[in-house]
Amino acid sequence: MSFISVRYLIPILAVLPALAHEIPADVTVQALVKPEGRQLRMLVRVPLKSMRDVVFPEQGGGYLDIDKLAPLLPDAATVWIGQFVELYENGRRLPRPRVAAVQISYESDRSFSSFGEALAHVTGPRLPNSSNLHWSQAMFDVYFVYDIGSDSAKFSIRPGLRHLAARVVVSLRYLPPGGAVRAYELQGSEEEMPLDPGWTDAFGRFVRLGFLHILDGTDHLLFLGCLVIPLRRLRSLVGVVSAFTLAHSITLAASALGYAPDAGWFPPLIEVLIATSIVWMALENIFGGGTTTRRWAMAFAFGLVHGFGFSFALRETLQFAGSHLAASLVAFNAGVELGQLAVLGVLVPALGFVFRRMVPVRTGTIVLSALVAHTGWHWMLERWERLHQYRLDWVQLGLVGGGLLLASAVVWDVVARPRKVGA
Repeated sequence: MSFISVRYLIPILAVLPALAHEIPADVTVQALVKPEGRQLRMLVRVPLKSMRDVVFPEQGGGYLDIDKLAPLLPDAATVWIGQFVELYENGRRLPRPRVAAVQISYESDRSFSSFGEALAHVTGPRLPNSSNLHWSQAMFDVYFVYDIGSDSAKFSIRPGLRHLAARVVVSLRYLPPGGAVRAYELQGSEEEMPLDPGWTDAFGRFVRLGFLHILDGTDHLLFLGCLVIPLRRLRSLVGVVSAFTLAHSITLAASALGYAPDAGWFPPLIEVLIATSIVWMALENIFGGGTTTRRWAMAFAFGLVHGFGFSFALRETLQFAGSHLAASLVAFNAGVELGQLAVLGVLVPALGFVFRRMVPVRTGTIVLSALVAHTGWHWMLERWERLHQYRLDWVQLGLVGGGLLLASAVVWDVVARPRKVGA
């Protein structure tokens, strides 16, 4: 099959069922990117089966006929990979690359562990026809070369390889000249990603991530609502929200820096505790009698738990911080606080209007809190079922629980004199 025939079949095959091979469920793409002088070199490895609309030439026994396949590979590399990957230099998209070399490899080949080994492998002699390699077990390696203005420019990438499988993970390593290697794992994102972000790039990205996360986090918003429903004076509101902010900032930073269990049971445990915090605060509102000091302390205690929840969202994106970990943590937390302020800016006046014009304060507090408690209760039961599937590490669990209780006890001991909620 010639490149021309494959190229002109692409638009048709985009709307018809795959004729040659089924679409893979999961594919991992390995990529190494290295700017050097006036060229940027990129080595890419994909499973051959991800090019599902190509009929691979075979020999006896169903094995690949590598000699017949070899002339087709450079054009296939352009059609299936090169035309989809977008690389940018200082914000300007680079022209499509030229294919410098291609290679068919065994799944067991480990040459992509370093740039030098991968380059030597891809540019080396191809496998013999006697390799007895089936197409579904082969890897397709490509060496692309881009022309650039300078290797010290700012580079970014949009992988654009979602067409290769139902779920595509791009494991990418960037090797800047004279700098530390940057490792990324890109899962389904088609956003342009800076390969070596400056602190302003990292700060802006993480402020936005934090802001959007708090707006998308329904459980965090419900807890925040429970905190402020009975509060009608700025002084009380500021103290409680500040306690929540301080607490989740502590555990967010601690978890992001690795001071939290990395076991599979820990995220579902935190999700259960977050749902529990919603139910608890809703019941506090319903039964009343709480003081400002008590609410301040409860906000701090549950804020420690919510901070771990924030960290789970941060953990997958922290790879994009580059060498600016501290700035990114501060930025993400700032984004969360901006999101909270935006929510409170709408919620507090809305509650004030409802309590003044529609229902008495006490009645409105009970009704709203009961609705929130009902939702939180169902979340708690559902999340408990998920947690129940894990085997807990009681030693780690005890350490985490003890740390949270100690921090909460210290705060309780040093808070200001009690003051009635809403006083």
